[in-house]
Parts: sequence; C-alpha cells; structure tokens
Amino acid sequence: QVQLVESGGGLVQAGDSLRVSCAVSGRTFGSYNMGWFRQAPGKEREFAAAINLFSGSTLYADSVKGRFTISRDNAKNTVYLQMNGLKPEDTAVYHCAASKAGFYVANADVRGYIYWGQGTQVTVSS
Repeated sequence: QVQLVESGGGLVQAGDSLRVSCAVSGRTFGSYNMGWFRQAPGKEREFAAAINLFSGSTLYADSVKGRFTISRDNAKNTVYLQMNGLKPEDTAVYHCAASKAGFYVANADVRGYIYWGQGTQVTVSS
C-alpha cells in the first residue's frame, strides 16, 4: 500500500523559510513524478512544484518560482519542498502527491497524480 506522509509545516513570519517533507512508503522511486500542491481556505487546490524521479527535471508554478525548491533523497524515499521568502499568500495546506508510472519529465497536471498525502499546514503571518 502506497503511503505519503507530509511533515514540517508550521507558523512562520513573512520572509522566513520553511522546509516540508514527504516520506513515501510502499513504492520505490522510479519513472514517476512527485508533486506539491497547495490549497488555501476557500480556494481550489493549485500546483506548486513537481520533480521527476527518473530524470530529476523540475517544474514550478510562476507564483513560487525563484523562492521554492523541490528536491528528493533517493536513499530516504523522501521529497522536500524548501520554501524561502514566504509570503502571507503562501498560507495553505500543502499536499504531496505521486503520479502514475511512465513519466520522464515533471508535470503539473493534477489528473496524473494518483496518490495523495493528507497535507501539512503552512501559515505565514504578515
């Protein structure tokens, strides 16, 4: 059974940094994508970043490009999202997700992601 467990969320001030983690169990890293999506209160879930575990290619939403960095640790079966220069508008529940197999480049299409974690809350105060 595939499980994704996020951790590392919290309350920070604007301009601070935070790193959230996603531990993957029940599936080894291969030719699929890992993504981070976020959902703010009253808003739809939106794509933040993705990494392809085969090629290492990455993709970012325009709203986080230059501030967020997605990475992976193959030995730990863990994906990270390093968030710098946080803004109040980054406040959301951050979910990690794993796509179906067969991808060789990062992809933002939520329809390709079939496993989801429960999320970790990130709150940025002004």
